[in-house]
Amino acid sequence: MSGWVQALLGALAGLLLVYALALLLLWRLSPPEATLREALRLLPDLLRLVRSLAADRALPRRVRAYLVLLLGYLALPFDLVPDVVPVLGYADDAVVVALVLRAVVRAAGPQAVRRHWAGTPVGLDLVLRLAGQRGR
Repeated sequence: MSGWVQALLGALAGLLLVYALALLLLWRLSPPEATLREALRLLPDLLRLVRSLAADRALPRRVRAYLVLLLGYLALPFDLVPDVVPVLGYADDAVVVALVLRAVVRAAGPQAVRRHWAGTPVGLDLVLRLAGQRGR
């Protein structure tokens, strides 16, 4: 198998593992009204949110730079922790996403996330909880 095919398969496996870890974390943090359907929709909604926030020229340049760097980091074939390390190799992506999301919410405010959120209200609540905005 060629190197690029292995890299593509590794990236896909990593995305699926991060998705599964995110679902587990969301299940632990979720309010009682959150359903499995809500959790499954969260990843595509998060990707739309990041793209939308990165394109919003009303947000500080620093916030948009965080988001563009996050998208670039996720697209790179190498990580802080190599993907060959079981569980931790893919968990570092989830940690980076959570840290950037927290920084974006702190700099731009939760209202920017609310303005750009295209998902459900329950999904928005979950994202804000992950960003440290519990109960706000």
